[in-house]
Amino acid sequence: MDREPGASSHTPLPQVIARLALTTALVAAGIWILWDFIPALVWAAIFAIVLWPLRRRLVQVLPARGERELAPLLLVVAVGLIFILPLVLLGFALAREGHVVVHFVGHARGNGVPLPEWIARLPLVGAPLAGWWQDNLSNPGVVQDLLGRLNPKLLAESARHFGAEIVHRLVLFSFTLLTLFFLFRDGDRLAAQARILGDRLFGHHGERIAFQMIAAVHGTVTGLVLVGLAEGVVLGFVYLAVGLPDPASVGALTGVAAVIPFGSPAVFCLAALYLAAQDNMGAAIIVLASGSFVVFIADHLVRPALIGGAARLPFLWVLLGILGGLEALGILGLFVGPAIMAALLALWREGTEHPRRPVPARPAATRPAAAPPQPNGRRTGGRKG
Repeated sequence: MDREPGASSHTPLPQVIARLALTTALVAAGIWILWDFIPALVWAAIFAIVLWPLRRRLVQVLPARGERELAPLLLVVAVGLIFILPLVLLGFALAREGHVVVHFVGHARGNGVPLPEWIARLPLVGAPLAGWWQDNLSNPGVVQDLLGRLNPKLLAESARHFGAEIVHRLVLFSFTLLTLFFLFRDGDRLAAQARILGDRLFGHHGERIAFQMIAAVHGTVTGLVLVGLAEGVVLGFVYLAVGLPDPASVGALTGVAAVIPFGSPAVFCLAALYLAAQDNMGAAIIVLASGSFVVFIADHLVRPALIGGAARLPFLWVLLGILGGLEALGILGLFVGPAIMAALLALWREGTEHPRRPVPARPAATRPAAAPPQPNGRRTGGRKG
């Protein structure tokens, strides 16, 4: 039946309520089903956002046939190797050195753990730490009692739980790589669909907020990961110059710790304490001064400029987003926190800044017209003919 000209074209209110209720129920059910996989999905989205420029360049190099399948596959394999290969090498190293651990435990049962000479030479904490070591770890009876309390059944259960957790993490990482492949393959189409949905739900403001969040993710990866690795490289050369044992490993540990703001000082301070215990106070002072200078420049100048400049975030909100995200979501929160802060700040600006309205047309009475318009749109003076 045709709608009458004067009838309302709006959707009935009960139908709108039913549609909203159904949509809410379906979204809640989807979140409940995918709850354990949400971190994997978020990690895949972060990887896709960060590596999308590289994907675009790779597509330009590869033949047109490989744009849809080969480029995503190469990127996913590269990401998997970067994260899996170091863990595999670490596993082989631990398995190879397992007999050393067994020999150390057997020796500690009979003779205790000998006190390293450098501990007593540590400034300030050396003497009390050495006394505690002699009273506890160097006493064979205390070590035997400590090791005797370890229940083999409890150890087996802990090892089983640890193994199950590793398998679970590997499954989530595999799902991340699988999701990342489809994001790389169909990212353009998904972005267009997300833009259409955002325009329908939020108007042009939604697209602006999405761009702010993407810029925050880019800036966070650059500011945290790349700057942290740069800190590790610079301090690694400092460790090499002062003669610290195994400077490459300590530099790599410093770079990993530097991803978390204020994390690298724990590493280079321990390195400085070790050098001071070896009666090398000059090298300890150099490491402490160099580390403090590098961390000050990175955490107070470089990182706020990279993260806050990309997402238009003040330094305080950058720091709160990083530390709050780390506290709430772990490592994932390092990247999600600044993105959420960028979205909140974008909403704040949308609500507080004055919109740029078009200049309204002047009223008809002020226009320099020869004759004012009549209600029917015709000018005075009669109709000719």
